[in-house]
Amino acid sequence: MFQWIRSKIRAFLSQGQISQDQPEPPVIDQSLLENLVYLRGQFKNTLELVVREMEIGGHKAAFVMLEGQVNKQVLAQAVVNPLTEETPEIDDVDKLEQFITESMMGTVDQLQVSNMKDVMKLLMSGFALFFLDGIDHATAFGLQGFATRSISEPGSEMSLRGSQESFVEALRINVSMIRRRIKSPTLKFEVMNLGTHTQTEVCMCYVQDKVSPQLLQEVRSKLQKVKLDSVLADGYLTPFLEDKPLSLFSEIGYTERPDTLCGKILEGRIGVLVDGTPFVILIPYLFVEHFQSMDDYAQRPYYTTVMRWLKYAAFFLAILLPGIYVAVGSFHQELLPPNLLFELAKAEASTPLPLMWEALMVHMVFEIIREAGLRLPKAVGQTIGIVGAIIIGDAAVSAGLIGAPMVIVVSLTAITSFVIPSLYEPISILRLIFVIVGGTLGLYGVLLVTAMVLCNICAKNTFQVPYTAPISPFRLRDMKDVVIRIGWKHMGGQNALVQNMPGAKVEPSKHNP
Repeated sequence: MFQWIRSKIRAFLSQGQISQDQPEPPVIDQSLLENLVYLRGQFKNTLELVVREMEIGGHKAAFVMLEGQVNKQVLAQAVVNPLTEETPEIDDVDKLEQFITESMMGTVDQLQVSNMKDVMKLLMSGFALFFLDGIDHATAFGLQGFATRSISEPGSEMSLRGSQESFVEALRINVSMIRRRIKSPTLKFEVMNLGTHTQTEVCMCYVQDKVSPQLLQEVRSKLQKVKLDSVLADGYLTPFLEDKPLSLFSEIGYTERPDTLCGKILEGRIGVLVDGTPFVILIPYLFVEHFQSMDDYAQRPYYTTVMRWLKYAAFFLAILLPGIYVAVGSFHQELLPPNLLFELAKAEASTPLPLMWEALMVHMVFEIIREAGLRLPKAVGQTIGIVGAIIIGDAAVSAGLIGAPMVIVVSLTAITSFVIPSLYEPISILRLIFVIVGGTLGLYGVLLVTAMVLCNICAKNTFQVPYTAPISPFRLRDMKDVVIRIGWKHMGGQNALVQNMPGAKVEPSKHNP
């Protein structure tokens, strides 16, 4: 009976099954008219298709392009005018086509295509396609001319003494900024198209004699498995590259600075550039790198060392301070000095809410103000953030809704969380968790959750490299750029490749074992 039902279900499913075989793309016809009819049909009900028909050397020809994608001035001066004015009469269409591509257009970037799938892809990438009647292929000219944003200062990674350039949305411009800094033939760029409809160019950037072949193959295979209709930003690819996407701490880093990217790929890492976004994905990314910046390597070592200690202290302060304050104020008042205890009790006596709910409410208000300041225009957003925090905080204290010590704690926590901007997302979530645990379980709960967070961080691997390396597993000689920062005279000769980190299970580079 069950076999009969199973056979019926299989028969039903086989009837509705759609073949996965994709039809072969149509080839380019020798008839110019047929090719133009096909292209006009594909771009029906659109306004950007431009077809310029002409006669060259006694034969019909046409240029096909998309409005706004091609530099028309360069096309007219470098291609169209020479073809129409200087091409002699040639009866043989094959000789005419050879004369055009080799003699007339020999200095222009060109590519021959034989099917309409490649024609459509090149058209939407900013190429101008040249069709000649009687020829079964087309010639693509690289004359892209779409508008792009100019190179500007980094918005999220400010530097005092480093470069003031940041990546832009155009992939080719970003590639040129990287090449200008690393003048070596071992710098490689691998491009693939992701997204069924968007066909977004995604580029892997690495230094061949530094990167691990195993790491390179793993990243390449994960990118090739991306099955999405659209890829419009780097965040679309992050879930496919992370092994544990639900963890609070990401195994992937981001940067918008070309100098930072160059420094990372020279350590054996891989950069993933996505056309249309100014941020670059860094793979793999270690926890200690959140506390490093480009200024660290341009300033004096003793000052950088002190700043790193401050960053580590700010990280733990941003996470633990509200939870510890709520836990001590709710369960462990005996830990406070009598004078401080009396002041806190006096401030909190007039508030209607317990400390935990008071802390949660203030943090939620702060996040709302911050989000409003980010989404509004810059001039209005800064005003909203500063004025809103001052007015709401002062009014809440005056009305007796919250205590003044709570305002101080939340303000100090907010400031310290901005010291490490790349960790703001996990800090904001962990801060709320510690407030809830501190308000329900006291300091014992805070210590328990702290141990759980540390275990979670130490257990993570980022592409077979321990996330907390070189702190865990510990290696003393690597502390020269973690706990402290030694000078370039001693650090410049080190082979600081990511695959050489303690505990890494990544195959070393063949050129740098």
